[in-house]
Amino acid sequence: MEKEKEETVNKKAEEGKKKKRTSLKSILGGDILATDFFRRQTKLLVLIMVFIIFYIHNRYASQQQQIEIDRLKKELIDIKYDALTRSSELMEKSRQSRIEEYISSKESDLQTSTNPPYLIK
Repeated sequence: MEKEKEETVNKKAEEGKKKKRTSLKSILGGDILATDFFRRQTKLLVLIMVFIIFYIHNRYASQQQQIEIDRLKKELIDIKYDALTRSSELMEKSRQSRIEEYISSKESDLQTSTNPPYLIK
């Protein structure tokens, strides 16, 4: 009887030593995933992995959006400068002196009016 008790105590002690001992070989070999702790926490570990994948995806998507925002800001600045240039060119071409020069160079019969404008009632 006592011998059986000693054997069971020794077996439990050996099992306890085996459970507590985690070697690099068991980690790299994947044996650690078969332990009781990992079996009980499978759902939690899967949930954590899903959150990690979700986090990585969100970070990647936000970086892509930030790159797109920067590109659009640069494009907007270029368009604003182009619009400003065209506006100044239009103002220059629509001045009365420039229009008179253009008409005189085309040898047209048009002339600048010498009479001031008046209102029709």
